[in-house]
Amino acid sequence: MPTAIRWTLEVSEETDQALREFLDESGQDPQCLAGFVEEAVRWRLLDTTVQHLKARNADLSPTDLEAAIDAEVASVRAAHRRS
Repeated sequence: MPTAIRWTLEVSEETDQALREFLDESGQDPQCLAGFVEEAVRWRLLDTTVQHLKARNADLSPTDLEAAIDAEVASVRAAHRRS
């Protein structure tokens, strides 16, 4: 298991109450705040990355984008086979 890092966060009372109610209603232990925050951060990072990639590739045609994806997948597969 990776080393855990302790964060100190401040959120509004409204957000705190809404999250605690959500955890309670979904049958989760209110002590699961850390897990909930970690999952939320991971989703936000993924969403931000996807939006960045979409914006970066907005000017590519679908055919060119598919070709670029295929080339990268082939490159990764070839590197994986060599290792």
